[in-house]
Amino acid sequence: MKNSLDSQDKRLVAELTRDGQLSPGKIGAATGVTAPTVRSRLKNLMRMGALKVAGLVNPMRVKGLTVALVGISLMSHEQLGEKLDQIGALPRVNWAAVVTGRYDIIVEIICREGMDDLYAFLNRDLSQVGGINASESFVVMKSRRKWLLLPDAVVETFTQ
Repeated sequence: MKNSLDSQDKRLVAELTRDGQLSPGKIGAATGVTAPTVRSRLKNLMRMGALKVAGLVNPMRVKGLTVALVGISLMSHEQLGEKLDQIGALPRVNWAAVVTGRYDIIVEIICREGMDDLYAFLNRDLSQVGGINASESFVVMKSRRKWLLLPDAVVETFTQ
């Protein structure tokens, strides 16, 4: 399985980035390939984990969503990848990344119940991971060009 996108894959992804609802026929017309080729390439990109087509939400336009960034310092760097995996799997986590600088890991979480959800994340979810020396949270008050793929815990509350 390939690990990089070729120029055709990049053009397909660029078209979907502009408009995620484009049909394979329209993407093909814009990129100079047939619709079956587009479908095949998109299927391959999704299978290799390089592309996911999903609905994104603007948290500034959806009432009841709170976005927070949490900086996490670990007690030890010996299990950095394992801690990243554990934290990234928590229900409210949109994304988690190992970073340079003051923190070891930065996490973006999405809350449906404001500060109560943030508190539950810090007090219950994050404490279950263990090995955390300290955390600092930053609630996003306003943002631009911020679109979210909602984590499963938030999606579940949308369907109730």
